[in-house]
Amino acid sequence: MSTDASRGGAATGALLLCRAEPDSVAFAAQLLREPMLLAGAGAGEGEGEGTGAGSGVGDTWSVLVPEGRPWRDGGEPVDRVLTGWATALAVGAPWPVLALWWDADRAGYTLASGFRRPVGYVWLANGTPAGEDEAMRTFAARLGLDPVLDVQALDALTEPDPALDATARLRALLAVLTRAGVALPAGLDPGEPADRLRQAAQEQRDTRAVEWPGWREAVRAELDDVDSDGRLSRWRPWAGTPQSRALALAQLAAGLPLTVLGARRHSVGWAAAGALLLAHGALGLAYEVVRPRD
Repeated sequence: MSTDASRGGAATGALLLCRAEPDSVAFAAQLLREPMLLAGAGAGEGEGEGTGAGSGVGDTWSVLVPEGRPWRDGGEPVDRVLTGWATALAVGAPWPVLALWWDADRAGYTLASGFRRPVGYVWLANGTPAGEDEAMRTFAARLGLDPVLDVQALDALTEPDPALDATARLRALLAVLTRAGVALPAGLDPGEPADRLRQAAQEQRDTRAVEWPGWREAVRAELDDVDSDGRLSRWRPWAGTPQSRALALAQLAAGLPLTVLGARRHSVGWAAAGALLLAHGALGLAYEVVRPRD
């Protein structure tokens, strides 16, 4: 485990990569109630949401750059916070979320996808692998990466190599993900502290701030998109479809125990995850009452 000093130290940073367009990510990210910057992080040539077919064509990615108060001011481990956020974002929407994190002692990633158990890998600061090899293969399968070339490259990251420290391992991971459409904006590099990451994000033309607007504005923003006919509209709270109602109920069912877990562990990450799921589920069911089906 990381020491308390390193958890909030200058070397601590994190990124959240979402396999979706920024417009799709913005609302879900607001519910985390954590100030973040949102920017595009790679767009394919096809339709927005990648299906994970392995070619990378059509994959659109966004990146969230958190301010980092939970680990900077509260001393909470950055990996625990990011796992909670990634889980909440992924369960709250039909696209996967990849959390990249690092501190003075370790670095790693967590991939959250729907209601499946998150998968992740960790390296010590000097690059020593400290995870399970099978996690890499599960990671590749869930993102639809090439089962031969990409898996071979990922397997190499689980082998000892004194020339690669933890930061270099994360960069190598991102190099593999370029074939899935990931293209991080300049300056968003593993190993950089949160302040430098935010400064680099602010220099991008398409960057927007994501902050909690309050419940009234959040509901209004949700209802403003009622006429949306995008590919994901059947999952949204206003859709009135079996998928949207099932998702709302599942979010409530998952959000309650996560909120309790966060309170017991005094974990900002898991508490935020539970709150996001409860909020999104409640919005979905509330819409059924306010605007019933014909």
